[in-house]
Amino acid sequence: MTQPPRELTTYERERSERLNRWRKPLLTPRDRWGAWTNMMLSDHGFIRLVYLNLHRISPNAWRSAQPAPWDIRRLARKGLKSIINLRGGQSYGSLPLEQETCEQLGIHFEVFVLRSRALPAAEDVLAAKALFDRLEYPVLFHCKSGADRAGMMCALYMALQEGVPVRKARDQLGPRYGHIRHGKTGVLDTLFDAYLTDQPDETMPLLDWIENRYDPKALTESFKPTGVGSFLTETLLRRE
Repeated sequence: MTQPPRELTTYERERSERLNRWRKPLLTPRDRWGAWTNMMLSDHGFIRLVYLNLHRISPNAWRSAQPAPWDIRRLARKGLKSIINLRGGQSYGSLPLEQETCEQLGIHFEVFVLRSRALPAAEDVLAAKALFDRLEYPVLFHCKSGADRAGMMCALYMALQEGVPVRKARDQLGPRYGHIRHGKTGVLDTLFDAYLTDQPDETMPLLDWIENRYDPKALTESFKPTGVGSFLTETLLRRE
């Protein structure tokens, strides 16, 4: 006998409404005003007016926090061809504004979901490599703050696509970009820690190691954030 669908909780219903609201085109002045207001206030866009955490990491790639339409236009003038949004499940007005601007400028836009407090599965890393292989460059990788998910994606990009040694590529997860390895977001570092412990001379290519030796569950269980680090990422900075 088929069971009736479970009734959504209040939280689930409100979250679904937020997601659906910002996954629609901006058709009216009210829609547009709402998206701009939401981006600047609820999504903390006013902070990014001061600091976008934008860095060009190679001739073919930038990384940043969530860009506003004027940021995208500025990068388009410098040759930007693709944007990869790493946020996933985004429930802010930043999303339709970003999509609309990319469509207007002919920039390829795509969402590739990473988590800031969870290691990617092996399948996610392989999917990232497939993405790197088909992108039109230059590309911008971004999350909300440009620190953790952008750092992980850029470390993988530098190692898997540009052939940078992992020991150097992992610098993309560094304090220069706002990444805090002693907080819960530091679990991302364990992937590269484990690889370099197992392959100090980097004899086995990272992608082969991911396919054959990578154990994200064991690495997650072994990681212990510090109290100070967790305070910084969870309470003070309130990283997404």
